[in-house]
Amino acid sequence: MPYQSVFRADLFAGQIIIVTGGGSGIGRCIAHELAALGARVVITGRSREKLEAVSAEISEDGGSVDLEDFDIRSEDVVAEKIAAIVERNGPIAGLINNAGGQFAALLEDTSQKGWEAVVRTNLTGGFLMSRELVRQSMKDNGGNIVNITADFWNGMPYMGHSGAARAGMTNFTETAALEWAHYGIRVNAVAPGIIASAGLDTYDEAAKKRIRERRDSVPMRRYGTEAEVSAAVVFLLTPAAGFISGETIRVDGAVPNMQPSYKVPDHKSFTAFEGFHRAVTPKVLED
Repeated sequence: MPYQSVFRADLFAGQIIIVTGGGSGIGRCIAHELAALGARVVITGRSREKLEAVSAEISEDGGSVDLEDFDIRSEDVVAEKIAAIVERNGPIAGLINNAGGQFAALLEDTSQKGWEAVVRTNLTGGFLMSRELVRQSMKDNGGNIVNITADFWNGMPYMGHSGAARAGMTNFTETAALEWAHYGIRVNAVAPGIIASAGLDTYDEAAKKRIRERRDSVPMRRYGTEAEVSAAVVFLLTPAAGFISGETIRVDGAVPNMQPSYKVPDHKSFTAFEGFHRAVTPKVLED
């Protein structure tokens, strides 16, 4: 069964769209949906093995895909790889800054090295990718950039490094939307909450326990799906979002709206959108 997108077929036919962190999780899902809608997707990441596996999936499903393995945290490497991607594929219509990573730790237990590694991945890398694409392609052709951030609105205990970086990326989104508007570039962001994605399996047991317990703190009483995040990203790339820039769309089940004075009654009122035909339930949530 192909990807069950809510968007029309061939919506992105002829467009080249880069998805960083496309070798797993939400990035893999976004790449699949965009390819299913006619885009030629370029997936990037540090693990060539993962990228090749996703590339094989997309090709098997009839999509068009290219890949490039590199570290988005290295300025010279990013410039070189963007040049190679543009040379092979032509002008880039869209960039999804999805690549990211973090580890669970209280601020007092976080080293400078650990802090800087997360900030470079979740903030600096997205800046470098965006800047180079503007310089090498979008400045002359226009385009769309969508940054994946997170539910950092009320602080991120155990993830302070990531929260700071994601908040920075949201502000970067707002600034870039202004500075690059005259080039015909729209810049937006999508902020996922707790999503049932492969990344949840990378944390230690204490963090996994907290993840399992978080369902009861979500007003919608469930986890989000990769397809629900991807749908928000795809919308921002469409002509229907042509007057939207500098915006962040939350995909978080209303968690930031929770108030100490109100407890949402337990319920099963919301059905998840499961459009991704190759989605896999994270092991941490299998029970």
